[in-house]
Amino acid sequence: MNTTLTISMAHERLHTLTVVDVRTPGEYAAGHLPSAHNIPLDELDQALPALREVADRGELLMVCASGARSESACTVLSRNGITAATLEGGTAAWAGAGGELHRPAVATRPRWAMDRQVRLTAGSLVLLGLLLGLLIHPAFQLFSAGIAAGLVYSALSNTCAMAALLGKLPYNRTSRTDLDATLAALRRN
Repeated sequence: MNTTLTISMAHERLHTLTVVDVRTPGEYAAGHLPSAHNIPLDELDQALPALREVADRGELLMVCASGARSESACTVLSRNGITAATLEGGTAAWAGAGGELHRPAVATRPRWAMDRQVRLTAGSLVLLGLLLGLLIHPAFQLFSAGIAAGLVYSALSNTCAMAALLGKLPYNRTSRTDLDATLAALRRN
């Protein structure tokens, strides 16, 4: 059975939980819960055996930015007989409540959070549609209207197809080496 933990419940039990952050590596690098392991949602299937081992030893907490992806992760885990909880409100709520966030001390260029990437892409596409509508043909403005409709649907459904597409870019993907290291660390805990 999958459950939802409030921020205060998770804070009290953090030392007993194995935390898995299902956001993209860029989002994870921007700040994650202490001791969280990064397994992006689209790579969860590869991690099922390790996650099953972890869940057999103790409680598993799935985390994302707002709670939507971690709920999806819990659904996938539940279908595979793995019990996990999700953090209510995700990392944003954790940070908003004053919870500590860890950031890797890596000397690489910081990555943009997925919501920032979505805003840049959506804004650029809307501007492109408007510009093409002015310069070439007014029908191009329908492209901008389509992007706007997608953003409204995204807000109403709490899903984001654009984020899913952007998450597949090499910039946002975990290298196989990183995933293997994360799975090995999970098995050691």
